[in-house]
Amino acid sequence: MTPTRRIAEFEVGPIGLGCMNLSHAYGVAPDPADAEALLLQALDLGVTLFDTAALYGFGANETLVGRVLKPHRRRIVLASKGGMAGVTFDDGVRRVIDGRPEAIRRNCEDSLRRLQTDHIDLYYLHRWDKQVPIEDSVGAMADLVRAGKVRALGLSEVSAATLRRGQAVHPIAAVQSEYSLWSRNPELGVLQACREIGAAFVAFSPLARGFLTATLRDVAALPARDIRRAMPRFEPAHYAANVALLPPYEALAREAGCTPAQLALAWVLTRGEHVVAIPGTTQRAHLQDNLGAAGLVPAPALLARLDALINERTVSGARYNATNQGEVDSEAFPNAG
Repeated sequence: MTPTRRIAEFEVGPIGLGCMNLSHAYGVAPDPADAEALLLQALDLGVTLFDTAALYGFGANETLVGRVLKPHRRRIVLASKGGMAGVTFDDGVRRVIDGRPEAIRRNCEDSLRRLQTDHIDLYYLHRWDKQVPIEDSVGAMADLVRAGKVRALGLSEVSAATLRRGQAVHPIAAVQSEYSLWSRNPELGVLQACREIGAAFVAFSPLARGFLTATLRDVAALPARDIRRAMPRFEPAHYAANVALLPPYEALAREAGCTPAQLALAWVLTRGEHVVAIPGTTQRAHLQDNLGAAGLVPAPALLARLDALINERTVSGARYNATNQGEVDSEAFPNAG
């Protein structure tokens, strides 16, 4: 049996499921029946941590997760996020970051309804609203814990300093941020800060938004509404430089006796016993492949070569464009996202 890792009072597998892809962000969402089948397969394969958010599909993802997993609620750790959600305007629904206490309370109530549950196990502030003191937002979330609507609190895409400010108001059980071989920002402080305060670090996009699967060679093939089209690393000139990293990376995966995706996930899990990965996928075969990384322990020498091959110095392009970078609070490397 694969050893578990701890988030607050919960024991979870080292690899959970990021559910966003089933409704949002990466081109056309799968057919609802296929999305349901993938969630149930994840359950059958032993996934215990399922991660969603009010933002994903503007509520559609929580509705899907709630409908499919409600009969299995006691078997899972359910994570969702508020403080960033879809708001209806005259010209349609738009993403809005709003960390005011009243918005957080409203987001949580909406999420509980869509998820068909009376409590959320792990509730994150999806983005720190820099117009609102983090203490006020965390204070409102703490009220949700006291009301029994939430069991544990998390923050997403925050710096170590902001994490410590939140921790002073209420214990923070987890920080969720992007982390992979090609997105090393958490190593600038928050990964260690989580270890020091006893929080889990939950890595989203541990496969570098598909790059580390070694299957995306041509970014021109990305769907028109795919969020990667707005990310500098996926712009043609930068991506051409990044693709050159893949042949030696694939050679390391072969040497390790695993797939490229498994090697990427295994690397993330070596970064600390407090680290949990939540890759997302719409493909059942990819789900099974990802979960196969849980028991993989690459040799230290191979990990060192991997570290040297793909890192913040060898990857071309920033993580986010200027607008999206301005929305996050996580530390950034000079001249990179």
